Amino acid sequence: SQKYAAELIGTFWLTFGGCGSAVLAAAFPEVGIGLLGVSLAFGLTVLTMAYAIGHVSGCHLNPAVTVGLAAGGRFPASQILPYVVAQVLGAILGALVLYLIASGAPGFDAAASGFAANGYGAHSPGGYSMGAGFLAEVVLTALFLFIIMGATHGRAPVGFAPIAIGLALTLVHLISIPVTNTSVNPARSLAAAIYGGPDALAQLWVFLVFPIVGGLLAGFAHRALFDAKFGGVELLEGYGATEASPVIAVNHPDRNTPGTVGQVLPGIEPDVLMRRPERAPQMSLASALANARHQFGRVLFT
Repeated sequence: SQKYAAELIGTFWLTFGGCGSAVLAAAFPEVGIGLLGVSLAFGLTVLTMAYAIGHVSGCHLNPAVTVGLAAGGRFPASQILPYVVAQVLGAILGALVLYLIASGAPGFDAAASGFAANGYGAHSPGGYSMGAGFLAEVVLTALFLFIIMGATHGRAPVGFAPIAIGLALTLVHLISIPVTNTSVNPARSLAAAIYGGPDALAQLWVFLVFPIVGGLLAGFAHRALFDAKFGGVELLEGYGATEASPVIAVNHPDRNTPGTVGQVLPGIEPDVLMRRPERAPQMSLASALANARHQFGRVLFT
């Protein structure tokens, strides 16, 4: 499927570009890019891929984002597993290519270099405790997902989401590289730990679990605070939708929003949902209203 391939390629790019900047360029003699450059590299990978594949898969590139979006009603739960599998495979392939390139330098030792792996205590860049790392990963992942959900909301300015999301990830790295080397992404953490040595693998569970916790918290919070108040509903059979007969949802005088079963569309009220005529997959608002009146007699609007 195209969307799984897109997630694999996108997560490959994030891991290869972000971790690659840390492994290959951060400490390069005299011209190394340092913490600022690595932070910017991670942000740029997401920004560029958001424009490249956002229209295909949504450009999650991160299991914590996928799970959080599902918790927030923006993504079907049935798609979590295939998305996460694609993301993990992409991250592992990105780390493999990076390892093969880095190994071309004389005396390179992946475990000794750390390979951009995440850690706490003695393996934290700043020596921060596990508690500090836990708090940083939960809070920063939650805020990152909160920004994603806000920037991609139907009421947000169109076309600017990749910029906001890319800059948000840059800021997340600027804050937390000294603490944990910044995860907020279990796929990226797993891939780097494979080459980061036994200590990185021993601490990996922290960076698999706590970003997911942060994503869940943000998803539930955003849905409760901002989506529910606008009447977000699931398009279920109770509203006349079936797999064979989806509905069209009208929430703006000049815009139609197609929906499918199980998808949550923030901003839609139940009484403005109507069956989409089978022979008119795309229609104007006027045509949709005329067909609805003809088939059901009346359409209610809030």
